[in-house]
Amino acid sequence: MSPYLQRESLHHVTRRRFLRDCPAGIGALWMASQGVSAGAGKLKIQHDPSAPLAPLLPSFAPKAKRVIYLHMDGAPSQLELFDYKPQLVRYNGKECPKEFLEGQRFAFIQGVPKMLGPQFEFKQYGQSGAWVSDRLPELAKHVDKLCFIKTMQTDQFNHGPAQLLLHTGNQNLGYPAMGSWLTWGLGTENQNLPGFMVLISGGRFPRAGASLWGSGFLPSVYQGVQCRSAGDPILNTTNPPGINRDIRRAALDTLAKLNAKSHQDFGDPETITRIAQYEMAYRMQVSVPEVMSIKDEPAHIHELYGTEPGKDSFANNCLLARRLAESGVRFIQLFDWGWDSHGSNASEALNDGFVKKCRDIDRPVAALLTDLEQRGMLEDTLVIWGGEFGRTPMQENRGGGDGNRFTGRDHNPNAFTIWMAGAGVRPGVTYGETDEMGYHVARDPVHLRDLHATMLHLFGFDHQRLSYPFQGLDQKLTGVKPAKLVKGILA
Repeated sequence: MSPYLQRESLHHVTRRRFLRDCPAGIGALWMASQGVSAGAGKLKIQHDPSAPLAPLLPSFAPKAKRVIYLHMDGAPSQLELFDYKPQLVRYNGKECPKEFLEGQRFAFIQGVPKMLGPQFEFKQYGQSGAWVSDRLPELAKHVDKLCFIKTMQTDQFNHGPAQLLLHTGNQNLGYPAMGSWLTWGLGTENQNLPGFMVLISGGRFPRAGASLWGSGFLPSVYQGVQCRSAGDPILNTTNPPGINRDIRRAALDTLAKLNAKSHQDFGDPETITRIAQYEMAYRMQVSVPEVMSIKDEPAHIHELYGTEPGKDSFANNCLLARRLAESGVRFIQLFDWGWDSHGSNASEALNDGFVKKCRDIDRPVAALLTDLEQRGMLEDTLVIWGGEFGRTPMQENRGGGDGNRFTGRDHNPNAFTIWMAGAGVRPGVTYGETDEMGYHVARDPVHLRDLHATMLHLFGFDHQRLSYPFQGLDQKLTGVKPAKLVKGILA
């Protein structure tokens, strides 16, 4: 080593690293002398920096191995899909009661709006007798596999913060997504693919953007990787013109030596992780095109899903989700934009755009459930469907008027519906009940924090113990407010 590098190495050891590491070491020695464990009350997750996604064991026997999360971006109306309210039919067109408006915050409602009854016909299906509207006829055939939670609640009534709270446990930017927490805690089964992969349809990004699959304060290797169902599956993995795999391999070998030298001098474990990420990207050049190509799927599978290879569609993404799950990816996140049914224009109207969105997802979601079950994967794959909040039982009267040509509802954080299926969830169950207008929870509320706690439980973790030190706190997916396990939905 040159004298200059020696001086630089000693400089970092004697100043920055001493001041950073020594107090922690003294504290640990004192705690050990007092018989106190530094890890008491929380899990100690041990990662190999050279293989940060290697599989790890959870705290107790899990029911779930992987998640496919189907997020309907914009928040579909539960009152037009799953939460049937006959009483709301009687009040259709009447002025909204004052008690529904007092003390409430709305995104767009002003003045006194009119009540709005269900816009579609409902029927009961299956042995469970679950109510489903005529907008989802294919999904309705699967209700005995589903667990409906009718009483979801959130603290946020605008899309961006509500989506952040749903996917990261915090309405502010900079916190890890659910998929990041799981891949940090469990690793993933396939070391040639990221543990957390994201698919987007509907022609637009979610309001909060890539923060919804970011790793926040967790190491960057645990962030979600966005894939595309058309074109190159992942940007920047294809070699540029004039570069073949041999040249790429030689470049990576040189880069690995430089990073190893940096780690030797500065001791930053993120440097070793960076080497592992470069190596995975190299392996992904072969593995990603193979798993992301649906062209070789048999004709009956394309017929089942309604897929068209090469097209950017929700149907293609559902089939890709099954292929990624089958290939050992831990968390597969689908975002489908276009569910913001305000009624301010045709694309946002319950009597127009909403109908089209239902048609887009009905067959593929039903197909995904069928496909997973036939392959024996539903028993350890957790499927979750839902939006970021619900919709009001009154017509949105943007600007205080009620003469809109189109029909829509405003945001409602007080009560909305999601459903879950597979992996330790009770099938054919409806949990919780809303009031007769579908506006507030009448029985068994479930906050988003409770959903997070229950999901972690299905993967073998106590949400109170899975934590990561950041800014002087043991940060958790469920945050600092109370969160409970929803035992009533567990098989």
